[in-house]
Amino acid sequence: MAIVVISRELAALGDETAGELAKLLNYKLVDKNILEKKVKTLGIEDRNFKKYDECKPGLWASLSQDRDNYLHYLKTAMLSEAGVESVVIVGRGASEVFKDVPGVLSIFLVAPLEVRVERVRSYFHCDERKAKQIIEKSDNDRQGFHHYFFDVEWRNPENYHLTINTGHLHPSVCAEIIKRLRDYFITEEVEERQIIRLKELTLAHRIKHRILYDKELPVHFLEVFVSENKVTLHGVVNSQVIVDATISAAAESMVQEKVSFFVCSEIQVVQEYSIVP
Repeated sequence: MAIVVISRELAALGDETAGELAKLLNYKLVDKNILEKKVKTLGIEDRNFKKYDECKPGLWASLSQDRDNYLHYLKTAMLSEAGVESVVIVGRGASEVFKDVPGVLSIFLVAPLEVRVERVRSYFHCDERKAKQIIEKSDNDRQGFHHYFFDVEWRNPENYHLTINTGHLHPSVCAEIIKRLRDYFITEEVEERQIIRLKELTLAHRIKHRILYDKELPVHFLEVFVSENKVTLHGVVNSQVIVDATISAAAESMVQEKVSFFVCSEIQVVQEYSIVP
């Protein structure tokens, strides 16, 4: 299996390039429509999906439980797709979701502003002023989305393996460039390590879901890390009873695993701790 993630500026031919690449590699294309359907089946309401999907949330939205739910189920959707077959994933912070996975190829597509303006004008049938407004809003939203959800600078080239200027390149040419890099970048040994790491991330995510969503345990700032045969739990609770229940929930999540895991709790007990809803 292999994973290619594509981040893009508006009107930088991101969706078109991803489509061409998926056909060229015979990978599944995982775009907004696929992720939206998947996330909604997991319990996110349509209004909440639209409120957070590649958007910069307002102050109260950024502090709400809906925000945490959106990110949790977005990761669930991505992990479930990538765990089945090779995929090309478009946007939604996929480069950050899979940043610690070996063999994930991360691409950023850009284009000169004047080219983007002309493409937006043609697509929306609007004047230059309106086109620039649309581009500015999209850029601000995508930057805000990555900042609030992943604490990264969206346009920083250090976050990607390759940045392509699509100003004068057809999507099929961009796809061929990415394919050549993939052929060099992804080896059988890398794919084997990728499969192992994906299983670890999926298990960690399943444990987190069990604790927070199935058991509804009040563990604040919960993080779950799985590496080799060790599961490490981080978070803050107000009693040892919650710590014990959390460890038990984690163990329940691993019943079907063929390998035994050691659960290590680094959860802090702060008896006077409380959080504003």
